[in-house]
Amino acid sequence: MPSEIELCSQFGVSRTAVREALRMLSAKGLITIIKGKGMFVRESSSDMITDHMHLYLQLNVERNCVIDIVHARQIIEPSMAALAAINHTHEDSDRLQADIEEFKSCDGGFAQLALLDMKFHLDISKASQNSLMPLILAPIHKLIPEIKSSVYATNVDAKESALKWHQQILDGILNRDHEKARNAMIQHLQIAEEHAEKMLKIQASISKV
Repeated sequence: MPSEIELCSQFGVSRTAVREALRMLSAKGLITIIKGKGMFVRESSSDMITDHMHLYLQLNVERNCVIDIVHARQIIEPSMAALAAINHTHEDSDRLQADIEEFKSCDGGFAQLALLDMKFHLDISKASQNSLMPLILAPIHKLIPEIKSSVYATNVDAKESALKWHQQILDGILNRDHEKARNAMIQHLQIAEEHAEKMLKIQASISKV
């Protein structure tokens, strides 16, 4: 980008006005200011949107929002899986199968399991070929890793259950059976809610000790 002095000259405004405008653009993530090098326009990406939404959720959603998150996912993700069954590409199917294999072989602990679990769901959102789905789901999923880690730590069958339902969801997607994909996701997230409720009860009982 032009320097501050050049911008002042180009637009006929004071340096104070230019600096305030640049500060606002930087806060919105639209430009990067590197001291001693200059100002650069950031490449447009979905992260610019999802990062802002994630920050908003972090600042404005109450800490104990676990069940709200599950319920939001229950509204969004079954239809997302159905769309993925209809619209996925060969690249999508390869990526989703690789996600399951990586999840299956994971021995990196609960935090790594949680990240791989969420990656599978986010890749389904991309496979839907609806450009809004990843933008809607990503900020919600960025709130989940800590929650999922606790779920895996307090439910001994959580990984086995997730793997079972991930495979059934994927089978529906690969067979372009949108109803099977939708129903498998519904059942998967119902069990996820049960696991979350159990985790919250265990945490509550520990906090009372």
